[in-house]
Amino acid sequence: MYAYIDGKLAFKSPAYVVVEAGGIGYHINISLNTYSNLADGEKCKLYTWLHVKEDAHTLYGFADEGERRLFLHLISVSGIGPNTGRMILSSITPLEIQAAIVHADLPLIQRIKGLGAKTAQRLVLELQDKLKKEGVDSLISMPLHNTVKDEALSALVMLGFAKQTAEKTIDQILKGTEGTLSVEQLIKQALKNL
Repeated sequence: MYAYIDGKLAFKSPAYVVVEAGGIGYHINISLNTYSNLADGEKCKLYTWLHVKEDAHTLYGFADEGERRLFLHLISVSGIGPNTGRMILSSITPLEIQAAIVHADLPLIQRIKGLGAKTAQRLVLELQDKLKKEGVDSLISMPLHNTVKDEALSALVMLGFAKQTAEKTIDQILKGTEGTLSVEQLIKQALKNL
């Protein structure tokens, strides 16, 4: 529902922040990773996810889009809810979490409070292929000014194609094309070749 909230940082603690935007103070739960990335300045921008339950609507905030994507992957695993996902992101950095899952580093995953052997195995089993396909770059925020190639590649990865394969296909199309292509034209040609 909310992609991000950009406003004045009214209150900051390791567990949550209050961001004032448009005269409304938003209580946003954060991880320690996000807490350490927040500057003490007045302005802040948090990428958010809204968890809706019968008895509560809870906002979770992340320092960047990559951390939010990883959080959504984590909570997609059976047995891992938003609070456990936040605990995981508070225990080790998103890059370390992704590497641990991709390389099946079960001892490191099990050291995170609240995760046992079965949950660690489930995390690896369900997320290893997804995170391998996305690559380490997926945790880095998307550039603000995407090129046609970047946007087409992002769209193809979102459609489920492996990043490396999609990138090779796009490069081949761009080499063999005279003039410029729009994002839509590039995606259409890539879909024909994939």
